Formats: sequence, C-alpha cells, structure tokens
Amino acid sequence: MQLKKLVKTGLLFAIVAASFNPALAADITGAGSTFAYPILSKWAEAYKKSTNIGLNYQSIGSGGGIKQIKAKTVDFGASDMPLPEAELAKEGLEQFPAIMGGVVPIVNVEGIKPGQLKMTGAVIANIYLGKVTKWNAPEIAELNPGVKLPADDITVVHRADGSGTSFLWTDFLSKSSPDFKTTVGSGTAVKWPVGVGGKGNEGVAANVQRIKGAIGYVEYAYAHKNAIPHTQLKNRDGQFVQPDDSSFKAAAAGANWNSAPGFGVVLTDQPGKNSWPVTGATFVLLHKSQADGAKGKEVLKFFDWAYKNGGAMATELDYVAMPAPVVKLVEDSWKANLKDAAGKQVW
Repeated sequence: MQLKKLVKTGLLFAIVAASFNPALAADITGAGSTFAYPILSKWAEAYKKSTNIGLNYQSIGSGGGIKQIKAKTVDFGASDMPLPEAELAKEGLEQFPAIMGGVVPIVNVEGIKPGQLKMTGAVIANIYLGKVTKWNAPEIAELNPGVKLPADDITVVHRADGSGTSFLWTDFLSKSSPDFKTTVGSGTAVKWPVGVGGKGNEGVAANVQRIKGAIGYVEYAYAHKNAIPHTQLKNRDGQFVQPDDSSFKAAAAGANWNSAPGFGVVLTDQPGKNSWPVTGATFVLLHKSQADGAKGKEVLKFFDWAYKNGGAMATELDYVAMPAPVVKLVEDSWKANLKDAAGKQVW
C-alpha cells in the first residue's frame, strides 16, 4: 500500500532518479597540494553536510596533482606552485587561487620552545647546503644571544615528493642566498645536497618529531596542530616575525593578482614589517574544456561555496581566505573560460 502511494505521488521516481543520476550523486575528485589538505578537508566535511556532495581529495603533493589533472584522472588538481602561461595554454588549463597560508621552519632542538629561536633565510640556506651543521654554530648563536643552544648535529629534513611547499621554501631560500640559488635553485623537486626526505607535509613533520636535532619545513597548520616548535624568521624589512594568519595576511596584502596569467602570484619575500616571508597560495587547476559540464560545474560550486562560507574555517586553521575582489576576478574568469563539450558556459 505504501509503495503504491509513493508511485502515485511520483516520490519513488524522484528517489530512484536521485540515486542513479551521477550529476546528483557523484562526489568530486581532486589531488595535489598537501599544503592545502587541512583546509580542503575541513571545507569538504562542511560542504558534504550542506549539499550531500562529497570531495575525494588525494593529498599527494603538488607535482602529483599537476600530473593527475593533465592526465584527466581527477576533476581538479591543486598546486602551491603556479603554472606558467605557456604550460597552462599547452594543457588547456584554467588556474585560480583557492587559499593562502604560510610555510614555516620546524625544529627538534632540546630546550627550545615554539617561536623562541630566531633564524634568517641566509642561515637556513647554509644549513640546507650542509655548510652549517651544529645547532650551536656561530651563525645561529649570533641571532640568539642568551639562548642555550646544544652542540647537537643538525639533520636536514626535506620533501621526498614533488611539492609546492618545497617550491615556496626553495624560492624563499633562493631569494635569501645567491649560493643556494645557483647550487640548488627553486622548484617543486630539487636535488638536495644533504638531508633525509619525507613524503608530504605529514612525512616531514613526522621525521622532525622523530629525529633529535632535525629541521624541516611544513605548512603552518601541521606545526600548530601537532605542537611542533617553529622558528621566527627575519623578513625583507629586517624584522623578526612569528607565523600566524596576521603575518600571512600582511604578506598577501600587496599582491597584484592581475599581474600574472592564471593569477600566478608568488608571495615569498614580500615587503612589509609584519610580513611572513614564506607565504603562498594554493592554485586549483582544471580543464577549460569540460567533457562533463555538470561535473565541472560541481567543482566550481564547491569553490564558490568555500569562498563564501569557508573564511572562518580558514582563519581557525591559520590560513588566509581570498579577498572578495579577488574572488570576483576568479569567478569572472570561470564565466569567460570554462566551456562544456558543446561550447556552452559551465558557470
């Protein structure tokens, strides 16, 4: 009797259609940046509750995300290194910034509290070049008068996978040290002279926590969440600053998002007395020509929702939400550039 009522009212058809209609039921897929994973995970959980659409995101590093979106095995890729105009054009990709945050040096040094140690890009560059090998080295002691530094060996920890976090880190070190720039350079994957590798921000954080005397670099949320001691950094204006959302905002304040194709702005070593010097954005990559226009629209709906509803969650995790004028520019680019297989606007 109940079944007949459902059929008569059409409710049964609606339920069956919803369960089999991929446009209504299918989750969206993404891969890439471990830098952005904490906030994407938080957004995905809230978005699922709001819309019943899930996000299946693989935190495999920016290099992996770029490869997967090029191969069209995911709906979007995420990279902390913006792709240049020529590569975007060659692959037919749209690129836009989703979130901003900071990369921080983390340490495992006996007796050192979070935020106590002062460091400069030049000294850290020499550590990563294998030139400064002890925690009580004169270069470190000079920056930290009155701090008791052990004679422990320094173990360098770096990313083992292709990583946008590594791009931001090596870009900052290259701007701080001509020697590092010519010897190692900047990129998602570089040839490290010394050290041990860890996969993802998670792997680097775990290695630093495990190895006495270690130094590494991670997205700030990993350091904060796991209570791993970070260091202060000297910025371009000569000020020692602590990492937090206010210093990340200060670095992003002067960004000209129209200055580069695909909004490809690099925020390392920005001017400003309160600027954190290793700040960056995570960029979303998706194909301009969407074979499945409905699925492409679902990806955009997720990021539109995150722009409009995800700011408080971003602040909670010490990220910086994209400013409203930038969101307007991004969504205008969606309207202009993203088409389905029939050439119809996706957004």
